[in-house]
Amino acid sequence: MEGSEIMSQTSETTEENKKDILKDFQTSFFTMSRLASFPWTFLENDLESNKSSELISDILKQTCLHSLCQKFPPSVRYRRLFLSELIRRQEAAGSDPLDELYDALTEVVAVAETTECYKSYLLPSGDAVSLLENVALISEGTTGLVTWEAALYLAEWALDHRQTFTGRKVLELGSGVGLTGVTVCRSCSPSRYVFSDCHPRVLQKLRDNVQLSGLTERTSPSVSVEELDWTDVTVERLKEIGGDTVIAADVVYDPDIIGSLVQLLSKILRCSSAEVVPEILICSTIRNPETYSSFKQQLENAGISHHVISGPVSKVFPYDRVSAIEMIKLYM
Repeated sequence: MEGSEIMSQTSETTEENKKDILKDFQTSFFTMSRLASFPWTFLENDLESNKSSELISDILKQTCLHSLCQKFPPSVRYRRLFLSELIRRQEAAGSDPLDELYDALTEVVAVAETTECYKSYLLPSGDAVSLLENVALISEGTTGLVTWEAALYLAEWALDHRQTFTGRKVLELGSGVGLTGVTVCRSCSPSRYVFSDCHPRVLQKLRDNVQLSGLTERTSPSVSVEELDWTDVTVERLKEIGGDTVIAADVVYDPDIIGSLVQLLSKILRCSSAEVVPEILICSTIRNPETYSSFKQQLENAGISHHVISGPVSKVFPYDRVSAIEMIKLYM
């Protein structure tokens, strides 16, 4: 192989690596991932090798200076920390100063912090699901104002198994801020999608995010947000809502609500017709094995069987994959 061909292939490989790195920075930035998870080593090596700030400039364009950040910005504190880290690494490498980097930090320092922020989850199509979430993990007495790991996993599973949702009426239990549902609506072509929750503050945030995503009763799919209290919902109400596919993510975490959840699932299965038995999928992060085992035992006591859905899932969103996540399908 001629030297020029080797140089050309090396250049192409480097350019591909750079594109991947920029994508990693962008994806992680808009989901407000831990700064330690960013591909800093590649940036450090680039700064050391040519002392140019070109890569940092490109990172800025894909993050803080991107149009998505102008419309749906991550938290003020997060952007400050991110820009400060870029500056620290640039100065440590002794590379050329970059005015727009300092300008971006000056601009964000002047902005007041709030209790809410946007997180944007980039889909394989290039589309983005932007949601308004609370900065705190637990706020106003509920955990439903942020996106949790099982919701992200279920959304990834849906992208790999679109046929489970295509042309079907979908009911989601405990929708939270709406990540899974908006992803399914954007990518899987259900005929109708019903988001549901019971906490008033969560319902309001959910409605805001559904509207933010441009989904309404008049769009395709037709979408609605319903208040659904597991403790007193009637069979008639469930029949009215309907659902060929029923899904839920991260709803098995509190021992005090497992009983009402199992009763609800039993009603859904028992009120279905012989011709249309809903496909029920529950995705859980197993934080407390005892609580999760209790859930499965109560399912069995109610005459509900399950099997674990296994197999690899495409990694679309950045999140902590250390915790055990399990998906089960329910049937009578």
